[in-house]
Amino acid sequence: MISVVGHTAVDHICKVSHLPGPNASASILERTIAFGGGAANIAVGIALLGGRVSLISAVGGDFAGSAYDSRMKELGIDQRFFIAPEKHTATAFMFTGPEGDQMTYFEWGASYLFETEKAPSLPFVHMATADPGFNVQVAKQSGFASFDPGQDLHRYTADHLNTILDSIDLLIANHHEYAGMCKTLGIDRDELISRVPMAIETRSGDGAVLYTLGKEHFIPAVPVPCVDPTGAGDAFRAGFLTAYAAGYSSEDACRIGVVTASFVVETCGCQTGLPNWQTMVRRYGEKFGPFPSHGPKRA
Repeated sequence: MISVVGHTAVDHICKVSHLPGPNASASILERTIAFGGGAANIAVGIALLGGRVSLISAVGGDFAGSAYDSRMKELGIDQRFFIAPEKHTATAFMFTGPEGDQMTYFEWGASYLFETEKAPSLPFVHMATADPGFNVQVAKQSGFASFDPGQDLHRYTADHLNTILDSIDLLIANHHEYAGMCKTLGIDRDELISRVPMAIETRSGDGAVLYTLGKEHFIPAVPVPCVDPTGAGDAFRAGFLTAYAAGYSSEDACRIGVVTASFVVETCGCQTGLPNWQTMVRRYGEKFGPFPSHGPKRA
């Protein structure tokens, strides 16, 4: 069982004429409302790939009986939710400019429950965007632990990050988040990577880089027409975690991650284009050749 900790949210995804500066405006060219939240996106991706997954999240009084709730139940996701009846489920407003750059505003809503609820002990967990204190507790008392700070990085102090880095097995982040962590900790990128047994840097359309055992492995992206980049990182995590938990090597799991991510950017929405295992395997073969075998299960 793979556990994922973090936000369940409703996404408002907008394409805009440009990303404006302070005291300026831009035109919204397209707007899509979709299921989202970093942790929920990852959990849905794992479930579609055939993995057993538990989602530790927080939702508002608007969630029970909603289409999103029904979708998760259909996929067999184990919902371990904190519920705030008087709050909205978290909502993200994402704006993408013509060059693919993004700006996001996030309403935490019910996710503020993470600040007061007790963190569980979990044998195999990925910590996505969530309350820093909650993630610190999860990291300290879990077995295999993976962490990505995501767009909540600005909430983390150096103490938060130091405790998490001392406890985790895997760090996943993009280059902006690596730079932000380095600034908060006052260290350089090489020192940050050296703090963890395994690190992955996602590079959007340029693929990903895996750092493990003192070695660096570049994993190229799968070239596809990009309609919307939102959710590609979460899809990568879903693919990687599903494969790694099933016993695939870290390099093969990264390749499975980039293949999974390639489906998401072809449509608008973080979960809309997510593939099942068979669909992912077919595209993997087209890009990387014969699908790899794997060793003993890790979780």
